Amino acid sequence: MTFEAEESVTLETNVTGDNIRVEDVPPTGVVVVEHADSAALGEAAKKKVPKEAPKWELEARERVIGAIKKYSKPLSDLIKRDANEGDTRLLITDFLCDGLGYDKYSDLTTEYRVKGEFADFGIRLDKQLAAFIEVKRATTRLNVKHLRQVEMYAVNEGVAWAILTNGSDWQVYHIGAGMPVEIDLALDVNILANPKGAAQQLFYLTRDAFRRNLIDELWKARRATAPKALVQALLSENVIDSVRKEIKKRSGQNVDPKEIARLLRETVIRGDCA
Repeated sequence: MTFEAEESVTLETNVTGDNIRVEDVPPTGVVVVEHADSAALGEAAKKKVPKEAPKWELEARERVIGAIKKYSKPLSDLIKRDANEGDTRLLITDFLCDGLGYDKYSDLTTEYRVKGEFADFGIRLDKQLAAFIEVKRATTRLNVKHLRQVEMYAVNEGVAWAILTNGSDWQVYHIGAGMPVEIDLALDVNILANPKGAAQQLFYLTRDAFRRNLIDELWKARRATAPKALVQALLSENVIDSVRKEIKKRSGQNVDPKEIARLLRETVIRGDCA
């Protein structure tokens, strides 16, 4: 896969709209890591922010910001009148094209048939199916049932990415290829409740970023700091041994490593993470 030369430009452009500015949005050097199990989304895990960003990236971010500003009112109107799923899908189509840079005819396919069911959208990149999108009406609260629906599409077609949206909420899941299927939430934003954060995160869904697999890096960073991954690190032999040495240093007691691991599991680590 080849890409055009990436001209770099500084992040000094000042594009404002609903209090979102390009300089507020971190370039691709910043990876935001969020945890689905916390009430407030986790603090961003940041790499060093480069002083410059490629021209394509700056343009993509500006496009997302502009689309959020443009479609926030129509989306709010859909919610107020409890618009049906078809009307919501019309707005999503426009947002995918205007905001995320997809071509309506070459990149998007609608009513994609999967074993007798129909996915609302399929995203094609370089003629390869890359993701499924399931759209729910603007007032519908996204839930596990909806996830299972789009998960089925992805698993049956061997697609790694599944997207759920009702227009305001956007959830992006990575679907593992092995069995049992592992599903990781890579992105979860609401463009009405948090337009600035949505602009930062939805950049990873733009056509240009998706083609460069930047969403994969976001997912890998999040997966590395997911609760179960942290528990595995905490219960690793090296960490347990360090805890044992620290306990001995503080108390003079040489506690068996297996006992330390048991106590951590039963008294320190939350049950659903162990």
